[in-house]
Amino acid sequence: MRLLSDFPRVSLGCFPTPLVALPNLSRMFGKRLYLKRDDMTGVGLGGNKVRKLEFLLADAQNKGASIVMTTGGAQSNHAMLTAACCGRLGMQAVLLLKDRGVSQEVGNVYLDHLLGAEVVLMDTDDYRVIYEEMARRKTAYAKEGKLAYEIPLGGSNALGALGYVECFRETMAQCAALGIHPDRMVSAVGSGGTYAGLCAGADLYAPDVKVTGVAVDSEPFAQICTQLKAEISGLLELEHPLNGNNVELFDNVGAGYGIPGQEEKEAVELMAREEGIFLDPVYTGKAFSLLLRKLRAGEFQEDETIVFLHSGGAGGLFAIPFPGK
Repeated sequence: MRLLSDFPRVSLGCFPTPLVALPNLSRMFGKRLYLKRDDMTGVGLGGNKVRKLEFLLADAQNKGASIVMTTGGAQSNHAMLTAACCGRLGMQAVLLLKDRGVSQEVGNVYLDHLLGAEVVLMDTDDYRVIYEEMARRKTAYAKEGKLAYEIPLGGSNALGALGYVECFRETMAQCAALGIHPDRMVSAVGSGGTYAGLCAGADLYAPDVKVTGVAVDSEPFAQICTQLKAEISGLLELEHPLNGNNVELFDNVGAGYGIPGQEEKEAVELMAREEGIFLDPVYTGKAFSLLLRKLRAGEFQEDETIVFLHSGGAGGLFAIPFPGK
């Protein structure tokens, strides 16, 4: 088996990120609730993509790339953090984003420009069209003597997902230091890499911990995450494949990706008013709203300890409106 330390990695974030109790919400629901604050990764406005980018951009550097291309929605947190991390490393970020939703220069679009990225808004609903444009640009850059490195949507390939294998290990070490053992860890699922990494980490370090994913988009995440876990197994050269017995995945797409509803609004407000912490309207707001629904329905064991992953996304609060706003 290969260790995570065997893989090239560039230092970008501030780790470990805090693991904090949610005392008011814990009292409210009669559970031990904790928040893993990957919104405090230390680059830009923080967020989960920094862990992935430490592995991905190390690979880009080792291959001699000076340009990094990636994609996402117009308000993509991943794209914004890619731009921020590339700037730290002296690389040029080229962001090929879907011209859908809020694409005006607010929220993360504003931050993309502030960070010096080249932003290309593409009028398409199909990421295949965007990846074809990436391939065309990569060829054009090569003719200019420049090497471009392509990062997929959300940084969600096996190499990027190693960041969340490490995050799970880190979280379990923090839990041990606090004298607790979580029954489950809950995460939004938007492209699959974070969730697949957490599931792989649970298999490796604490197979009794349930990893609960909340899908905020309509992609076939069960299939995507199974494939990513198989690829992680290959990268780590595991003797036995990751089994995935600790996995559960729920759908909370609602009206659609990037469209928050009344339930998400109430979940974001509850976290803000009770704990002074901001969730986002696209990922953590939807994931936390489903967790609240299940807590209110009494679906968890009476004495459960639950860790919720805060994957960042605060920029969306300044661009994507909630109902009634």
